[in-house]
Amino acid sequence: MDIPRIPVGKAIEASIDYLVEHFSFATKAFSAVLDTGLDIVEGAMHALPPWLFILLTGLLVWRLTKSRKIGIFSIAGLLLILNMGLWKATISTISLVIVSTLMALLIGVPTGILAAMNKYVNKTVMPSLDVMQTMPAFVYLIPAIPFFGLGKVAAIFSTIIFAMPPAIRLTCLGINQVPKELVECAEAFGSSRWQRLVKLELPLALPTIMAGVNQTVMLALSMVVIAAMIGAKGLGGEVWKAIQRLQMGNGFEAGIGIVIVAMIMDRVLQKIGSKK
Repeated sequence: MDIPRIPVGKAIEASIDYLVEHFSFATKAFSAVLDTGLDIVEGAMHALPPWLFILLTGLLVWRLTKSRKIGIFSIAGLLLILNMGLWKATISTISLVIVSTLMALLIGVPTGILAAMNKYVNKTVMPSLDVMQTMPAFVYLIPAIPFFGLGKVAAIFSTIIFAMPPAIRLTCLGINQVPKELVECAEAFGSSRWQRLVKLELPLALPTIMAGVNQTVMLALSMVVIAAMIGAKGLGGEVWKAIQRLQMGNGFEAGIGIVIVAMIMDRVLQKIGSKK
């Protein structure tokens, strides 16, 4: 039997073309906001001499984690990155991760709260998250290009979409895991829905929410590296450049820089999330 092909790809392409044509004002506004935020973050970090930035980072990591070993590792790792000549690329990558993570959390955490409070929102959001988490990372680069062109804004857009699901899922999970007895007790004392959320559910759900933040940061870092293919630059750009030129040593050096940044962020967020 000759079964007609369902034009899924053509329908998606037509939808993207329609959005690009009729909602360009929204993408321009979004692009302006992200560009401004990225310039502020990157400019602030570049304003400090590398040695001072490294020292302050080590002290901050030590204070947040209460671990001298992690603080020393942060200083040693960043000094190695500086020594390898990857400082500018590292600052660019950290800026992209910070902006992408903040945007993903600003959207993801409130959405997770809504999904926990409203079963209809939950039934709508969760299947969408299943699709978002199983979609190959490279696919997110496709719609970013017609909306924002090549560059850092397109990279941030694709990173936000890719990194957001853990923030939504684990926020919703943390609130739903609050013991029903405590919720009933709060209701018995006359707490409003807002009071119950702010004073009971969110504080108890905080460790789970922080686990979602940790995963969001790690996914953002991995996606920023992939997004070097559409002009994100940074450490991912160094890896992509090394692949194109078959410079194996340079590629591994950039990879080591990515691992150092990931380990510092992961250890800090783990310690913050484990605090009671």
